[in-house]
Amino acid sequence: MSVLETMIRKGIPEDVENVFHLYQAVAMQEGGLARAADEITANYVSDFCTSAYEKGLQLLAFDSEGMLIAEIHAYAIGPKSFKHVYSNLTIAVHPSVQGRGIGKLLFQKFLALISNERKHILRVELIARSSNKRAIELYQHLGFVQEGIMKNRIWSANHQLEDDIPMAWENPTFKP
Repeated sequence: MSVLETMIRKGIPEDVENVFHLYQAVAMQEGGLARAADEITANYVSDFCTSAYEKGLQLLAFDSEGMLIAEIHAYAIGPKSFKHVYSNLTIAVHPSVQGRGIGKLLFQKFLALISNERKHILRVELIARSSNKRAIELYQHLGFVQEGIMKNRIWSANHQLEDDIPMAWENPTFKP
């Protein structure tokens, strides 16, 4: 499957079950998500989907047969003093299509939508595992900047501590 065969749209409440199944599949891979597969619950997925619909943005990517293959979301975290920030950015790409440019395409559309339709958002924040070099390179290519290191923050599946890397992208069309 090529990125040309991918349909992208904003998430709707009826997507929650498909997003749940996507996240379970991605979490089955070591390092796929910060949460293990048994931590991907219906409530967890419903909560972040609802937050994205109500206070942020969620995009979904589907293959030519209508299967959900990727999801990205971020949302405002609460206090008015952070109204210009989307945080908790998470992306999940189905293992069967990883490495084919779907995640990059989804990210580009996500950031373009913020630039074009969400000019009140200045920052989009994410946190990446230090061992996920490929993702960090992609984020940097997309304009994210590393803002520090959170030492020994992640207890990995192989029972070792690793660092988290906070990163942020700034909207070039920001207007308060």
